[in-house]
Amino acid sequence: MKFKSHFRFNKQERSGIFFLLLIVIVLQGGYYYVKANPSTREAGFALNIPEQYKVDSLKANQPVASPKTYPFNPNYITDYKGYALGLSASELDRLFAFREQGSFVNSAKEFQNVTQISDSLLNQISPYFKFPDWVEKNQTVKKTLSKPKKIMAIQDLNSATAEDLRSVYGIGETLSKRIVKFRDRLGGFLVSGQLYDVYGLKPEVVERTLLKFQVIELPLVTKININKATVRELSQLIYIDKSLASNIIDYRDKNGLFVSLQELSEVDQFPTEKLDRIALYLSL
Repeated sequence: MKFKSHFRFNKQERSGIFFLLLIVIVLQGGYYYVKANPSTREAGFALNIPEQYKVDSLKANQPVASPKTYPFNPNYITDYKGYALGLSASELDRLFAFREQGSFVNSAKEFQNVTQISDSLLNQISPYFKFPDWVEKNQTVKKTLSKPKKIMAIQDLNSATAEDLRSVYGIGETLSKRIVKFRDRLGGFLVSGQLYDVYGLKPEVVERTLLKFQVIELPLVTKININKATVRELSQLIYIDKSLASNIIDYRDKNGLFVSLQELSEVDQFPTEKLDRIALYLSL
């Protein structure tokens, strides 16, 4: 009995098997060659040293962005802020000693006189000085008064009567009495710009008033110690109502004694725009 073989292939099938084996051998040989020569695999990723040098040079020459400086009141410069601006320790100490006396600088020139910084440093940082609006308005009035064509006798704002004040156009009986009452509650004006705080007194009327009246004689004012005062004592100051006084006491109880008057700006609902004036009547 004859059995037919299942392993017989025709010519075309034998050719296909041959080429398949050939492909397998070539691929296997290529695999061992690449494995034996790893550098050939990394040839496509070779570092272009000249080009990399150019990139590194551009990065090195790229200017470093300096931190942006925002307008600030130079009366409240901290140690960190002072060092960042370029002030030395001795220059900062002079400013701090000046401020501890309850005094304020109201211009770039006064700041230089107190700190004794160089002209170059002053020119660099003074464009960022931001004084309260009432200080700038007061400086404008002083410049007007300094003009020879407008020389006139200046009366003391702290001794002016209601009748004297009514000589200013725009101040009638009601406003003149209100100014005197405001002054009496303060115990006297310490700076002329406090006229801007009188309710109902328009800025243009204040400017006309300051042409005739300025603070000449400083009153003796008993300052309120914010680290010891009660709500009742604090609310006696016209700038501080009972609600704000309570907030100050609550802040003190929670955070401990105040270390600077500037810290009052952290108190809830505190009028930071009036801190300069309020601080004139407070102490630590």
